[in-house]
Amino acid sequence: MRKMKWGLKTALTALVLSSVAINAAPAFAAGKMTVASPQDPGSWDPIDTFLVAWAAVSTNIFDGLTYRGPDLKLVPGLAESWEELDQGKRIRFKLRHDVKFHDGEPFNAEAVKFTFDRLLGEQGAKGPQRSNYTAIESVDIVDDYTVDMKLKAPDPVLLTKLAGYGAMIVPPKYIKEKGEDYFNLNPVGTGAFKFVSYSPKVNIKLEANPDYWGGAPKISELEYRFISEPATAVAELQAGRVDLVIPPTIPIGMLPVIQGDSKLEIASVPGPTVDALRFNTRDGITADPRVRKAIIMAVDRDTIVKSILAGQGSEIVSFQNSLSFGYDPDLKPLPYDPAGAKKLLAEAGVKPGAALQLDIRGNDATMNEVAQVIASYLQMVGLTATIKPYETNVLLNDIIPQGKTGALFQQKWGGWTFDYDNTAYSMYHSGEKWNPYEKDATLDKLLESQRPLTDRAEREKVLKDIGKYVADKALELPLYNSNAIYGVSKRVKGFVPAPDTRIKLNEVTVE
Repeated sequence: MRKMKWGLKTALTALVLSSVAINAAPAFAAGKMTVASPQDPGSWDPIDTFLVAWAAVSTNIFDGLTYRGPDLKLVPGLAESWEELDQGKRIRFKLRHDVKFHDGEPFNAEAVKFTFDRLLGEQGAKGPQRSNYTAIESVDIVDDYTVDMKLKAPDPVLLTKLAGYGAMIVPPKYIKEKGEDYFNLNPVGTGAFKFVSYSPKVNIKLEANPDYWGGAPKISELEYRFISEPATAVAELQAGRVDLVIPPTIPIGMLPVIQGDSKLEIASVPGPTVDALRFNTRDGITADPRVRKAIIMAVDRDTIVKSILAGQGSEIVSFQNSLSFGYDPDLKPLPYDPAGAKKLLAEAGVKPGAALQLDIRGNDATMNEVAQVIASYLQMVGLTATIKPYETNVLLNDIIPQGKTGALFQQKWGGWTFDYDNTAYSMYHSGEKWNPYEKDATLDKLLESQRPLTDRAEREKVLKDIGKYVADKALELPLYNSNAIYGVSKRVKGFVPAPDTRIKLNEVTVE
């Protein structure tokens, strides 16, 4: 009897102690989530890249003054509130108190000023982000938690731009002490997860930030594995070694594999991502707009969308989707007209059998299939197309920016602001990274003229004019707007797919 009482007392004591231990535990639950990403951005500095693969990871490391979630609504981020003054030429931001960077450095007005001075200065000039923020003249400190952002002219998209990429707030002291090269590979922000380690081409490991201003994450570890081969990523998802596969990894042809696995599911949402084959307008036969129009007319894009995308996308007329501000529903595509294409090619003096090279991302299985079909269509009008796949980083960071492409080259663009300016300025303005061939003063003037306009209807008209002008010059072969397709383990709870792939994972759990 005495022995039984002792056992009961021990059990009650253990229960009390375990309760204390539970109460003392961190706010986040122990648990790890592993995500497969198709690309290693190569640098984690916010001003170094436009890549969706960067944003998919770094949305968890960094914060901006504003935040736009999967519902596409703009809400406060590191700024608690803002007020537009001086007819839109000054924005006053009230900043959050008691926020720290992952290294313990305080977030304050000085950090905001440093971030934008750096972005708009010599360091920012080395990357592709600065042109998105050139409306900013200066950031002036009012007090420790108030800044005035002075603008050269109003920018109607600026508040959305502040929610991502180059506008992510960075730590002044850390960067000054460690240096730019170190920061590229060892990022520090104010986000929900802290950097742990980075192995180029392999993975980046993060851990929960228990002091995150938005609340401690519900998982303790977050790893992104860089898996460029879609079949490998899906196999790892099936094996349980990966919990989430992010776009644009999963090709349409592999959807049945995931849908047929009881442990997995597909999360698919309409997104901003559009695909096109853009033209080398400087060299060879595609320097002639008649040839470019002939190529567009030679390709049956409607059939490609129906047969290859299997309902996971829609045909586009210009290089934007229907959710984009500036989209023109009245803009009509060049028709599928092989006979008309042959006639234009003959007028341009192109001989049957003329060769063309199509440059694509080697790990984009859907585009590989699409390119094969396009090559067949071109053959039917007398053009011989060869397909050259590149490692994605090589294509994006060397071949395209340096103007070393073939006659056509793949451009996949997120248009994450859901505003045509974000796409059009980067694609068509002279001197931009993604525009190695075109120098058009008329188009430059159109692009520049819409940025300061505060009248929404007037600005929309200019954006539509840009779309018409580009279509008339036939600067690209528009293809499709694809859904953002995620492969998800059913062990993952609380995941909300983001149209722009900027997924914040602080509310997700893994069972």
